[in-house]
Amino acid sequence: MGRCCRCCRCNGRLLCMCLLPCMMTGHLLIYIMVSIFVTISYSPPKITTHYVAPGFSANSAALASHPLSPFWNLRLQDNALWNRLQHAWDRQHNPLLRGNATGVMRKPKANTDTEVEDDCVSDCVSQKCLLPRMNDFNGLPEQMKAFIRSMHCREYPLLINQPNMCRKNNISLDLETPMLLMAVKSQVGNFENRQAIRETWGRSGFVKGESNRKGGLVRTVFLLGRQDSSMGPHPDLKNLLDLENQKYGDILLWDFKDTFFNLTLKDLLFWQWMQRHCPTAMFVFKGDDDVFVRTGALLDYLHKQWQELYQWRPHTNDSGIDLFVGDVINYAMPNREPSTKYYIPERFYKGVYPPYAGGGGVVYSGSLALRLKEVSERVRLFPIDDVYLGMCLHRLGLSPNHHPGFLTFDLPQTDRGNPCAYRSVLLVHRRTPKEMLTLFQQLQNLSGQC
Repeated sequence: MGRCCRCCRCNGRLLCMCLLPCMMTGHLLIYIMVSIFVTISYSPPKITTHYVAPGFSANSAALASHPLSPFWNLRLQDNALWNRLQHAWDRQHNPLLRGNATGVMRKPKANTDTEVEDDCVSDCVSQKCLLPRMNDFNGLPEQMKAFIRSMHCREYPLLINQPNMCRKNNISLDLETPMLLMAVKSQVGNFENRQAIRETWGRSGFVKGESNRKGGLVRTVFLLGRQDSSMGPHPDLKNLLDLENQKYGDILLWDFKDTFFNLTLKDLLFWQWMQRHCPTAMFVFKGDDDVFVRTGALLDYLHKQWQELYQWRPHTNDSGIDLFVGDVINYAMPNREPSTKYYIPERFYKGVYPPYAGGGGVVYSGSLALRLKEVSERVRLFPIDDVYLGMCLHRLGLSPNHHPGFLTFDLPQTDRGNPCAYRSVLLVHRRTPKEMLTLFQQLQNLSGQC
């Protein structure tokens, strides 16, 4: 019996020695399978929507959208002038790259771009400065060459000003608070367009809303650059413009050449003017002088947005509203066709455009206008004004909200003469002065007609 026990113990040890590697291998396989399963089934945590501002969206969401990544690449894009210049500014304004512990910023090491910028800044009037390094500059269209020569210039004299536009009785030191400040981009010779706007959707004064009749105070200014015989083949209309300004007092004229690629300057200079002379405006409309706006309906919409702001305000520390609405264009690429006026060569800009609102008109809050003015000082000028506005918004961490009432491409041809087809329209592009006057009369008492 003792011999039998010894045999059992011996056989047990052998069995254990045989099973131990199998058990360890089995445990390892189970661990590997569990790890693979966890890795496959894992999903990253959802990012909580960051509150920016109440606003309209196509999905009827209560919050404005919030971009999660920069639209331009922070790495240097070779041979693309705008990207190189913006890259230099991004590094200059990066707090991690600023100076020493005392907060004094070290001047960046001189290179072709910074040297050119320093040489050019002090001589924006004559434009006698070194050109930035760019391949085949002479092969560019004239409007692009003219833009590059002056894209460092941001300050221009104001030849006609309206410093009392937003002051009570036009003389008091007390500022009024317009519900809507309308900034219309026009040209010196477009007298008929401006007059049609004054008589229809751009009337200054108290304007009633369409549905709730609450309405609000509206102030309208026209943004112009120089367009006379000294700037090219243009008739000298200075005397007529002076008479127009004496009668209506709504012209803002700056001393820069009024061209398509210089429309961006009108945004920058208007923000400067607004900050100084009309900083309390609640909302801003910025548009062209060939659009038609249902101003009463727009005021109704803005009142609704303001009410939603007060619903959110107890839950936030925001003192303003970052509303920005229009006809939003996403994932647009630069136009590479040299025969078009929107042509942007690849050696000037590389990349996709940020989301931006086009179509002749947008609406944004007054507080956002002042923030756009500040952030624009860190964004290089771009020749397409709508795209530049999208660049500044993106720099603020905001995206424009799409509103279906901003009709970039007009109504269908069969509906344009039907007043009831305009019930959901806030802006339509394009209309001649005669069409503005006709449409304005047709849309009176629209709710009663439809």
